[in-house]
Amino acid sequence: MNWLMKEEPTHYSFDDLVRDKKTSWTGVRNALAQKHLRSIKTGDRIFFYHTGDEKSVVGIAKAAGAPYPDPADSEGKLYAVDVAPVKKLNAPVTLAAIKADTSFASFPLVRMARLSVMPVTDAEWERIERMSNR
Repeated sequence: MNWLMKEEPTHYSFDDLVRDKKTSWTGVRNALAQKHLRSIKTGDRIFFYHTGDEKSVVGIAKAAGAPYPDPADSEGKLYAVDVAPVKKLNAPVTLAAIKADTSFASFPLVRMARLSVMPVTDAEWERIERMSNR
């Protein structure tokens, strides 16, 4: 499976992930994003998306383990997953470029802009990688 995870780069950037070699993806509160996060399997591919001023897919990561209870959640309802960097994209792929491409009409990034964890189809994955290589 393929996923996209969003983070504010001033909070935790892809470069931070590369430096740290692995991180726990915690603090996801949205119910649909939690459902997606709990569906992640070890080895799944993940696009790392910078929110805020950048609004771009900037890197590729992978799930470094199965989802587990979020240690920051005292109620025990939320899950987290460990992610590890794979590579930085050759060039960031902006949200504007994705929205301008009609093949992304049903992509959750376009339809549900606030969702922090979302599935990515194989076709969407390949298209974003091609866009990064232009």
